[in-house]
Amino acid sequence: MPRTLYSLLWMLAMPLVLARLWWRGLKEPGYRRHWGERLGFYGPRVPGWHTIWVHAVSVGETRAAEPLIDALLAAYPQSRIVLTHMTPTGRETGKALFGKHGERLIQSYLPYDTVFMVRRFIRQFTPRICILMETEVWPNLIAACGERIPVALVNARLSERSLKRAHRFGSLMTRAARAITLVAAQTEADAVRVRSLGARQVEVTGSIKFDVVVPQAALDTGAWLRARLGPRPVLLCASTRDGEEALILDAWQRLPAAGRPLLAIVPRHPQRFDEVAALIVARGFGLRRRSAIDPAERGVVCGEGEGEVLLGDSMGEMFAYYAACDVAFVGGSLLPLGGQNLIEPCALGKPVLIGPHTFNFALVTEEAIGAGGAVCIADADELVTCAMRLLVDDAARAHMGAQAASFAQRHRGATARTVGLLRRLIY
Repeated sequence: MPRTLYSLLWMLAMPLVLARLWWRGLKEPGYRRHWGERLGFYGPRVPGWHTIWVHAVSVGETRAAEPLIDALLAAYPQSRIVLTHMTPTGRETGKALFGKHGERLIQSYLPYDTVFMVRRFIRQFTPRICILMETEVWPNLIAACGERIPVALVNARLSERSLKRAHRFGSLMTRAARAITLVAAQTEADAVRVRSLGARQVEVTGSIKFDVVVPQAALDTGAWLRARLGPRPVLLCASTRDGEEALILDAWQRLPAAGRPLLAIVPRHPQRFDEVAALIVARGFGLRRRSAIDPAERGVVCGEGEGEVLLGDSMGEMFAYYAACDVAFVGGSLLPLGGQNLIEPCALGKPVLIGPHTFNFALVTEEAIGAGGAVCIADADELVTCAMRLLVDDAARAHMGAQAASFAQRHRGATARTVGLLRRLIY
């Protein structure tokens, strides 16, 4: 596909894109805010800043960017960072993580991938570099940047499935890949796939996600939450996706009610909180929402006869949920959705269960399993069986958790390696 045709399709689709944005705003009001930014319109320019542009599409990429952003701000004390997103949840996560930096970090939505919108963004903020997180390759953005500034794709990952999808676009994606100045890939396998698209300078740096520091406030919230949940063991099903909660709840329902541990479910997408709550109630479980637990409460809120399932319907507390649990299942992996990041529970020393569909995180999952910190389960019934076995065996659970923590610790250092490469491009 020629880039001119790609650009034309964007313009023809713009009314539908904006209509979909408005429709999504019915469930997530954040999609109806800051429309001007998505179209390349901003407030008054603030000249005089040495600006570094980091793009993190949504929640996962924004959280992954935390160690890199902190390191860049420390390395360039006279600089500010413009952090762009595509989703309101990503923006809210960025606000929670980086509000501490004040005017040195500002947030915006990424303009849609048309040349004139991207050029308006570049004129507005005059960044010295564009740093894309993980898998974000936008042909017009890269072309517009190539006229003025270098583009780096960092913490890059590219699955076989994504590579095949990219090849369907032919020269559009290969030209974009060749125009990227630097790629810092998570693994050698990712590097090989990125090179096959035409990227020229590709280095393997590891995953920045291993360098995320667990905030003490999150640990404190986790300890407080665990005290409120009571003495029962806790199985956490984190970052679950559409269709997975029903499978988990059905398998949980088949357990004998007497002595059943506490099940906590944290859906990945906040717009599904009410939907998952309805699934819990429909199966006859008692429901306790995290949002309904008053911070001032001091007693146990999930007794044997009530609150059999805790719904994690809060944003920005994933570390706290992991800290509060005994065993963690990482969702997006029971169904063919590609899996989610299992580094966070490993870093907290929690035994990790993961489903068979992890193509987006294949190597890190394989390594965590090989290190003894994670176990791959075939389906929801095996998830429940394996979790129950660990929850009643303190020694096995402690050993597996220690292996998970050791695995996470061994892989730290990607942030420093990435910043070292970026120094060549930031002037």
